[in-house]
Amino acid sequence: MTVFLTSVSSVVEIVLIMALGYILRRNGWFGDTFGSNIASLITKIALPASIFMSVMKYLSREKLASLGIGIIFPALAVIISYLIAFAAVKIFRIRKGRSGIFINAVANANTIFIGMPLNNALFGSKAMSYFLIYYIVNTVSTWAFGVFLIQNDDPTSDNKSEKREFNWRKLLPMPLVGFVFSIIWLLLGIPVPNFLGQTLSYIGSLVTPLSLIYIGIVLYDAGLNNFHFERDSVLALVGRFIISPLVLILLIKFGTNSLGITLPSLMRQTLVVQSATPMLAVLPILGAEAHGDVKYATDVVVMSTVLFVVVVPILMSILQFV
Repeated sequence: MTVFLTSVSSVVEIVLIMALGYILRRNGWFGDTFGSNIASLITKIALPASIFMSVMKYLSREKLASLGIGIIFPALAVIISYLIAFAAVKIFRIRKGRSGIFINAVANANTIFIGMPLNNALFGSKAMSYFLIYYIVNTVSTWAFGVFLIQNDDPTSDNKSEKREFNWRKLLPMPLVGFVFSIIWLLLGIPVPNFLGQTLSYIGSLVTPLSLIYIGIVLYDAGLNNFHFERDSVLALVGRFIISPLVLILLIKFGTNSLGITLPSLMRQTLVVQSATPMLAVLPILGAEAHGDVKYATDVVVMSTVLFVVVVPILMSILQFV
């Protein structure tokens, strides 16, 4: 019960800041481009700075080996989630223009704008190194595979052999580049000058509040009246909030009980919570680029973003037994 109440309290804090962004956007404090501007600030500057300082503070050369073991579980979980989502598309005959969005909704999470602030609120900065494990898996999954599923699901294209240009910049976004750079810095054993460390810490501290305000802006722009619980939307929500974390929980239980793999409790909790975070905020954008069902993409993103308030406390209670 204590864990449940703590989780509820943490989620309420998150929702209040999201509500602030929603209200300020509704009252005209933020212009039409403000949301995209702070999204760029977060992903290209603040988040890389936060990741770099977190690696310097919470990682060591000795800990890197344990992170390498931990990455196996979310990687396998994402692969299995893809397979289940592919099967669901066939079984339930999800139509072209939606199927790529649906598969991404099940397999890939919004680790940046929801996963990061949620992780900080629930577990604090000490769990940042574990968050990075899931972030790496999710980022590579999204931009190396997921985005092409949406592009190849274009209902207006009849050319099956049409080649898609591979965008290396999307596979290596600035947060991932910041992580790779920080690992290299760590392995080289170079000390971080105090003035530089303080500067990056200040910039990195912008991530959580700005991310939550950004979500509020997105919710206002999308419209909270976009709740239409049709079959395909419900299936996507079940995949994201039930199937995805359940697969990871079972893999962790098998690895720890049958294979004797030891994972820190905080790592297990962080990975499972990340696996149940809402759907990618960019799904409507990716869907629009591929002439997909943008309304469907917007619906599932908005619904999952709001419903995670209920999901997280329940999941945190379950994690006591993982």
